[in-house]
Amino acid sequence: MASLGRYLLISAGITAALVAIVVAIYMIRADRNGGQDIARAKQSESGLFSVTMQPEKGQVRMGETQVWLVTVKSKEGQPVENAALHVSGGMPEQNQGLPTSPQATGYLGNGRYRIEGVKFPVPGWWQLRLWIFAAAGTDTVVFNITL
Repeated sequence: MASLGRYLLISAGITAALVAIVVAIYMIRADRNGGQDIARAKQSESGLFSVTMQPEKGQVRMGETQVWLVTVKSKEGQPVENAALHVSGGMPEQNQGLPTSPQATGYLGNGRYRIEGVKFPVPGWWQLRLWIFAAAGTDTVVFNITL
């Protein structure tokens, strides 16, 4: 009977340790983006534009070159037509840029733009920064992506 009690106590201790490790990993991953907002819809830094950005296929895929769709609207909610977009990004914690050079390759109408060449080769905290050049002015927006 003492052996069974010792076995149960050891099992409970191991289980508690494993739960603590899982919780710690979850907390580290949840804060991997430095507490930054990981929303796919944001206001630009100066408030000129409302911007949404998402992968064309619906989810971020690690290791694949992807197409992303960007929608730019004025602060009044009107589509921003024929803006020029510049894209950059990287891993802030690693001081590393993107392994590709994403480009805005097409205006799709109704404030929607196509960005080609986005690739995240490894897991971690990534950022995509858009510079928006339009009649209303120039502004930037940063999207945080955690893989």
